[in-house]
Amino acid sequence: MGRVWKFGDDIDTDIIIQGKYLVINDAEELAKHVFENLRPEFAKEVKHGDFIVAGENFGCGSSREHAPLALKATGIEAVIAKSFARIFFRNAINLALRVIECKDADKIDEGDEIQIDYRKGIVRNLSKGEEYQITPLPDFLERIIDKGGLVNFSKEMYSKLVKG
Repeated sequence: MGRVWKFGDDIDTDIIIQGKYLVINDAEELAKHVFENLRPEFAKEVKHGDFIVAGENFGCGSSREHAPLALKATGIEAVIAKSFARIFFRNAINLALRVIECKDADKIDEGDEIQIDYRKGIVRNLSKGEEYQITPLPDFLERIIDKGGLVNFSKEMYSKLVKG
């Protein structure tokens, strides 16, 4: 269960983390600058387990991996959006950041308390007493997230191949 931070459509990677911070590779340091120009309070006030909820095309713009890396380091549980830019979506999965498509994301408001039941494929809005369907991830993407990202997943798969 966590609190919602609400964003609109077309939130690009430069809004998530500005280009001037791309020289930083430490996730915790990057997290201090998430949404710096759009929501300066975000990095200081976000709590572990909170959610970002957005509209269409979240993560558009450049293909920088710093954006999902910084978001994950803030401790958010997941990004829920009506749709995602494809490169951002895959970078997020590769870094084990949960990205969830929900066509009813616009029904969720800033500050709502929500909970996700991944098995049933629903978002429960505890503030409003409503439930919304989510688009489930394919099993292979869930396995990548469960292993902590693509690198860990690949290492495990390689290890299984070598051991035969």
